[in-house]
Amino acid sequence: MRELVATNDFVLISFIEALLAGERIETQIFDGNISLMEGSIGAFPRRVMVADDNWPRARQVLREAGLGEWLIEHERG
Repeated sequence: MRELVATNDFVLISFIEALLAGERIETQIFDGNISLMEGSIGAFPRRVMVADDNWPRARQVLREAGLGEWLIEHERG
């Protein structure tokens, strides 16, 4: 799995999931549980993840939808 977007914006996450589902690209949301535990103060963003082989296409879909500014440009280590 590779990180595509990290954000606390629930609407953005839902929009990204819908866009990618329309392209038959499965997503997983990481860090949802920690975000709930920290009291929703926004300290820990949720990460939208996709399979490695879907990552290039997912990035293209988001760019075409005008969401390129939200893309993670490199893996965090």
